[in-house]
Amino acid sequence: MGDRLKIDFRDGVADVRLNRPDKLNALDPAMFADLIETGSRIASDPGIRAVVLSGEGRGFSAGLDFRSFLSENPGSLLSHDSASLANRAQRAAWVWQECPIPVIAAIHGVAFGGGLQIALGADIRYATANAELSLMEIRWGLVPDMSGTQTLRRLVQLDVAKELAFTGRVISGTEAHSLGLVTRVVDFPRDAALATAREIAKKSPHAIRATKRLFNEATIGSIAEGLRLEEHIQRELLGSPNQIEAVSANLEKRDPVFNDPE
Repeated sequence: MGDRLKIDFRDGVADVRLNRPDKLNALDPAMFADLIETGSRIASDPGIRAVVLSGEGRGFSAGLDFRSFLSENPGSLLSHDSASLANRAQRAAWVWQECPIPVIAAIHGVAFGGGLQIALGADIRYATANAELSLMEIRWGLVPDMSGTQTLRRLVQLDVAKELAFTGRVISGTEAHSLGLVTRVVDFPRDAALATAREIAKKSPHAIRATKRLFNEATIGSIAEGLRLEEHIQRELLGSPNQIEAVSANLEKRDPVFNDPE
């Protein structure tokens, strides 16, 4: 992995920070590569139980660094590999949805274009009241192409998603919260995100992973399919070692000790 991300691991939490502060964490080819590689690595590590995504410096991410692609064919971002349904551009954001554990984005300063779409790939978003968010692709004659059309429509009404994409207007963290784009408005998003991630990391990792899978797949199939999946997963959890440990710890009023998923 390159130097575009800073990563710390502690108590089952991966603290991932976009690390190009002199460019407002704008996305260049190296940043795309590091995001994809890091997300894939975290997804395959059974010891990691939650992720926090944030940006170093004055903002989360200003979006695509067009200048960095002058020497590279921008179409290369649309290339595919066999590891995902998403192309290279999409996967920098979608990899956090593919990750089986909860991902929390902490937004301060700007989250524009691709930067916002990376935050949308998270399961939870905390932002400052004065953060600035925008789907700016329309300003360049483009569409949101980093999985934003898939994640945004799950969070807000369709007309709201269209209005944001049609206009590219900048909204505050406060307005984003009122629209359902942001989970919570806080003064210090990264601190709040880390606190939530540590709380999640104390829970049964099997149940947490199953919960994320259920909610992610709830919008894909029919209600009947969703109910059957819910029952199937619950049957797998009932009587499993971590489920028994959760019950025992509660009854014995002690902290649970969970096994990592295999």
